Amino acid sequence: MSTAPDTAPAAAAAPDPKGGGEEQQKLPLFALLALATAVFITSLTETLPAGLLPSMSQDLGVSQSATGQTVTVYAIGTALTAIPLTAATAGWRRKKLLLTAMGGFALANTVTAVSSVYELTMVARFVAGVAAGLAWALLAGYARRMAPVHLQGKAMAIAMAGIPVALSLGVPAGTFLGDWLGWRVAFLSMTVLTVVLLVWIFVAVPDFPGQGRGERPKMLRTLRIPGVSPVLFVTLVFVLAHTILYAYIATYLKDLGLGGSTGLILLVFGAASMASIWIVGAQINRRLRGLTVGGALLVAVASLILALLSDTTALVYVAAVLWGLGWGGVPTLLQTAVGDAGGPSADSAQAMLVTLWNVAMAGGGIVGGILLDTLGSESFPWAVVLLLLPVIAVVLYARHAGFPAQRPVAPAEEEKAPAPAPAAGADATV
Repeated sequence: MSTAPDTAPAAAAAPDPKGGGEEQQKLPLFALLALATAVFITSLTETLPAGLLPSMSQDLGVSQSATGQTVTVYAIGTALTAIPLTAATAGWRRKKLLLTAMGGFALANTVTAVSSVYELTMVARFVAGVAAGLAWALLAGYARRMAPVHLQGKAMAIAMAGIPVALSLGVPAGTFLGDWLGWRVAFLSMTVLTVVLLVWIFVAVPDFPGQGRGERPKMLRTLRIPGVSPVLFVTLVFVLAHTILYAYIATYLKDLGLGGSTGLILLVFGAASMASIWIVGAQINRRLRGLTVGGALLVAVASLILALLSDTTALVYVAAVLWGLGWGGVPTLLQTAVGDAGGPSADSAQAMLVTLWNVAMAGGGIVGGILLDTLGSESFPWAVVLLLLPVIAVVLYARHAGFPAQRPVAPAEEEKAPAPAPAAGADATV
């Protein structure tokens, strides 16, 4: 998950069909699926090392905690460069910028796949993070501009579908592929997919102009809007808690004697996450605060099971289900909450949320590495539980601004509004 959305003026979007013909009523599905594939590649590149840490560590000749920093440096690359690079490239044609960003992924994943030098691998992962910042800066806005006004929400939902697909299928498939043919093949497969996508974008995705100088979001002013700060705090701490465990899940499971089941456990986690996304999409307008509290509680209970009862294999799978049910809808909840709180400054609020998301992912990789080296992997679930306590407290406190029980959506609008798209990342995603 990364940086500021494309905030080009609404006038640049496809025409509203009220005065147009039937063809204006349709979405450019083939082009939107190309954006969804770009989202998939971005999300999967970020989290793929989580299921491959032991084998990557052995090949690179470094500890697993050091290898875990491949997730950290990716997030740092996004957090440090996304907003400045987005501002610097604001005037670029959108198609040119998207092709450049995805070309960065092809290069970074190829270098990661062939490198036997830890330092070079870290540089490649940093470059991938920079490319992610550029990609996330325009993907949501790109999808909006392809669609007529009344279908823009649906267009964004299609484009962002790459996140849950990467979460539920991509990481487990990458883990299986890595276990079968080696982790390098998993990264090379990402390069092949990206090359196919570059051709797809060139052929099928329409182009749009960049932004004017007066259209860029104001960040600092947004922090003073009631409700924005609580959502940003919850984002920072919740994602930090999740990443501490997720970034080192392969190492954690190996220490439990379940290293050979990592792919299957991640698949269970991903399937539960998909269910969570569906539940949140159906209920978010009426139960925003309850769903957020429930998600945090489910992740906390899952962590307690791992902390106290992980010697029973069946309960590890139960914990994976609860973790997925709690976490899967969190990106949607937080993106929706900060957008509602930001109001007219929603784009600025979203930009701050996704930047903090990547800061938290970087922090999770660092903190997890320190815990692994000092206290061992068994400390991960306890760290998650401790961090989720203030998350639950802030969500309950911010009931008037930030996490209201019910979203401020008019009944007529609620009936026709599409389910919110998950936030970009993820680790998102995951």
